[in-house]
Amino acid sequence: MNNAKMWLVVKPTVGVPIFLAGVAIGSFAVHVAVLSNTSWVSDFLQGVPMGSGDKTAMLMDDPDRNVVKPASFEPMADGDRVVVIMPDGQRAVAVIERPAEIAQASVRKRATE
Repeated sequence: MNNAKMWLVVKPTVGVPIFLAGVAIGSFAVHVAVLSNTSWVSDFLQGVPMGSGDKTAMLMDDPDRNVVKPASFEPMADGDRVVVIMPDGQRAVAVIERPAEIAQASVRKRATE
């Protein structure tokens, strides 16, 4: 035994029950933490397929989460650019090119290669 002299200070009739109680309390605390902080344990104990609790919790959390919100746009002074307003309120500038200009640009690019 590595710490044999400890039993000269603490009687085994006191030290062993305290040690075992500490192990039991620590184990109980770990099990409570796992049960309260995970969703798969409750799914497993109820016989439900794994992960279905996460999907249900996500749907109950925010019903508008899966709704796609459209972006809107505002035309600028010149006709080739628009300001795109994203669903979260951010703004971006988009350049609109006519299909003929795109085709001519790709032909010019191939010719230079």
